[in-house]
Amino acid sequence: MQKITVTASGKYDVIIGRGLLADCGKYVREVSSAVKLAVITDDRVDGFHGEKVVKALESEGFEVCKFVFPHGEQSKTPETLLKIWNFLCENNITRSDCLVALGGGVTGDMTGFAAASYLRGMDFVQFPTTLLAQVDSSVGGKTGVDLPGGKNLVGAFKQPKLVLCDIDALDTLPEEFFIDGMGEVVKHGMIKSAKLFEKLEKYDLKSLRADKEVLEDVVAQNISIKRDVVQADEFDRGERMKLNFGHTLGHSIEQYYNYTGITHGQAVAAGMRMITQVAESHGIAEAGTLERLKNCLDLYRLNVPIEPTMGQLGAACLNDKKRFGDDINIVVCCDIGASMIKKMHVQAFLALLSEQD
Repeated sequence: MQKITVTASGKYDVIIGRGLLADCGKYVREVSSAVKLAVITDDRVDGFHGEKVVKALESEGFEVCKFVFPHGEQSKTPETLLKIWNFLCENNITRSDCLVALGGGVTGDMTGFAAASYLRGMDFVQFPTTLLAQVDSSVGGKTGVDLPGGKNLVGAFKQPKLVLCDIDALDTLPEEFFIDGMGEVVKHGMIKSAKLFEKLEKYDLKSLRADKEVLEDVVAQNISIKRDVVQADEFDRGERMKLNFGHTLGHSIEQYYNYTGITHGQAVAAGMRMITQVAESHGIAEAGTLERLKNCLDLYRLNVPIEPTMGQLGAACLNDKKRFGDDINIVVCCDIGASMIKKMHVQAFLALLSEQD
């Protein structure tokens, strides 16, 4: 078991290990004096872990209620959030109580936003059950929902009180969702850690997933990278933008496909390939960076064909959160493990994309 402490606007521990969900009540009791806990989860995760988690929480004296929504990105909407708010009201949840996000990134984002907004703010804890949520979205305090015009356009910064990353929970994860999470794992290696990237090059999807000890270490390395970036720039005004490598185009790809048929990790992988192709063709990235990235993505089945061209994706990038007026901040990797933020005029960025078509 490993523990990583995040010191941001709120200080909290991220605990990584095996069998943590069965003991989750003990860990929550250490950080919360709540009377009631509202568990927010989706119908798929509830079937795997809901009963076990509720039992563990009740064993520590908590009164527990549970809200279950249909799984998938399609549920990450203001409409679902409104249902969560009403559920909290109906169950007389008070500001001194606590929300529990049990599930993947969709669950964590919505539960965090509900915690940031209900009664003008209350505590929440994260129990991420997907690789994507464990290595990325459960740590750092970004919460939100999607709009028809783009992903995560409405949200708030809200740090959890605790994050429990149970490696055993990944056993129930379908392969496609494990692949999804590997997109963010590769991204962290690209932007911040040549050492992590080199480790990933020594494994593949099957061997990494089978070795629990190595997998726990990889998850911990990713969380350490995320922790360091968040502590340096909690509110996404500078260094934290590097975590969005591949995401500007990746979010546009997800929107193009209406969030179906392609995972977030696959879309981010395509975005990383595209922007690295642009960077290498203009001498910003070291020669060979794109080839190593592609080879690593192949190991984890992240190279999927994308229908839209870069030029076609450009217009959707105009709603990106890293746009400021007529300028947009683009994250590029100069080499494996070395990234930079490049400020560009929007029209210049669109021209760069179009020339690759």
